[in-house]
Amino acid sequence: MDPENPVVQLCAQGMKAETEGREADARELFLRAWEAAGDDYEACVAAHCLARHQPTPEETLRWNQECLTRADRVGDDRVRGFYASLHGTMGRAQLALGRPGPARAHFRSAAGHLDAVPPGPYREWVRLCVARGLRATDDAPAPDDPVRVLLTRLCARADLEALSLLLPAYMGSLAYMGSLGAPEDEERLTTALRMLHAEKRLPAPEQSALSEAIALRAA
Repeated sequence: MDPENPVVQLCAQGMKAETEGREADARELFLRAWEAAGDDYEACVAAHCLARHQPTPEETLRWNQECLTRADRVGDDRVRGFYASLHGTMGRAQLALGRPGPARAHFRSAAGHLDAVPPGPYREWVRLCVARGLRATDDAPAPDDPVRVLLTRLCARADLEALSLLLPAYMGSLAYMGSLGAPEDEERLTTALRMLHAEKRLPAPEQSALSEAIALRAA
């Protein structure tokens, strides 16, 4: 975004007000940004911020839809990185209205646009939100998760070395926190499990649990 753009500046001021707990000031700044928007790109940015400050789920959905519509009208590289977040917020708005089917469709679209978000903490946060939405709208029963059982044991005895290896893969990429169902996500955790298993230093029950987890993921 262009930091010299007046609409972007108003939104930046609004986000600062949000972090300081000044919700009324934030909403006023975002509304001013919307009123100052001179094209679809500026309107998209302002609507995205305004959607967070609506009193009802219906109004939240309306502003999120306005944002997505404006992004579609722009249709160039300026908005490519927006779509993962836009579809994610649409999914959450639909879920708040008790519409899991449309919500899941948006979460799937968000997952498909994640590659356009620049790498970094923001991308990981969007990924986490999308994964949470996919889990919330999944009708299939959750399978038994031996990895989570193993992590519980490791936490109980504070095995920080083992946890430092497994937790980033498990929480950042896979079943509990960030799974988007991609093959590379599954491989990331499987690799971490195999590395820990190769050390052969865990107590026998945990070593057996590692073997079981690896076998299940290879099945």
